[in-house]
Amino acid sequence: MRDRILDIETPEGKMETFISHPEQGGPFPWVILYQDFWGVREELYDIARMVAVTGYYVMVPDLFYRTERRRSDYRDENNRMISSWKLAPEVLAFVAGPIGEHKDDMAMRDTQALMRFVRAGEPVKADAFACFGYCLGGRLALKAAIEFPDACVAAASMHGTALVTPEPDSAHLGVAKIKAELYFGFAEHDHWATSEMIATLEAALQASGIAHTQALHRGAMHGYALPNRDIFDKPAYNRDWELIFAMLHRRLPASFVDG
Repeated sequence: MRDRILDIETPEGKMETFISHPEQGGPFPWVILYQDFWGVREELYDIARMVAVTGYYVMVPDLFYRTERRRSDYRDENNRMISSWKLAPEVLAFVAGPIGEHKDDMAMRDTQALMRFVRAGEPVKADAFACFGYCLGGRLALKAAIEFPDACVAAASMHGTALVTPEPDSAHLGVAKIKAELYFGFAEHDHWATSEMIATLEAALQASGIAHTQALHRGAMHGYALPNRDIFDKPAYNRDWELIFAMLHRRLPASFVDG
């Protein structure tokens, strides 16, 4: 495997980005991993490597580069990352600081910067991409499928937040533009993704005729899909990736060979 961390130029600054892809073969189909509110970290890089080793070029951009760069890694006595609701209020306020200044359209501009970068000479099949994300990143994956319908061919959201809101730019209101196949992994216990929200999203997807799959993981909690988390749910994680890799195989097959 080949890993790199480099700064990608955007009109608003330099965006630190982790990249992983196989050492042999290529060009590779490319995939974006959108971070959660904790920011980029080794946990996400390991997930990117897990996808890359199967034959993909995977990018993890630091979407909070416009503000102070910070890395959040608060752990319990078992060396597991602590869920946000277990943090002291002042610590949570510090961790959540950048998300208050971040808007979804910023991430879409950053996605355009990633597109320009890979088309400038990276070993990728640059005409199409897939994406996935967690929490905040789950919503951004859906937004990318809406914003770039001719390029995004598959998108996955794990415990995505604010997929349905009362605002005019709510993600569920734009799904008719999507050409990608979608996957959603939801936790049974998640006040950021209630049963009402899931039903509203499902109705919008069905009305638009979009190819999609939803999995509701019984007993799981928000954050279940992150391996280093104190509430990690391994069966739910495995189920997600069974379905995501099947979707990638259909929409963006991996390749280890030249040509």
